[in-house]
Amino acid sequence: MFVYGGWYYWNAGWWYPAWGYAPNAYYAYDGPIYAYNGLPPDQAIANVQSALQQQGYYQGEVDGLLGPLTRAAIANYQRDHGLYITSAIDRPTLESLGMT
Repeated sequence: MFVYGGWYYWNAGWWYPAWGYAPNAYYAYDGPIYAYNGLPPDQAIANVQSALQQQGYYQGEVDGLLGPLTRAAIANYQRDHGLYITSAIDRPTLESLGMT
């Protein structure tokens, strides 16, 4: 699946960057993105951004990109809710947000 300039593939509940597809391309995030309900990565990220925005953790644009503002908001949310601080979208964070 092509999303925001990068190719991803689905495997066991995670979206992974398909490295090697476009060697000259820049990929903003180099790790897997945990998704739910079969959503593509950008929609899963946008949903998390929106949920964090509603709770006052994220002040940026809901754009579906896992950039520095989104990672910081996730980390702050995880810290405040007693979760492991991964700065990533993971199952415990989604469950805490009520998104699974």
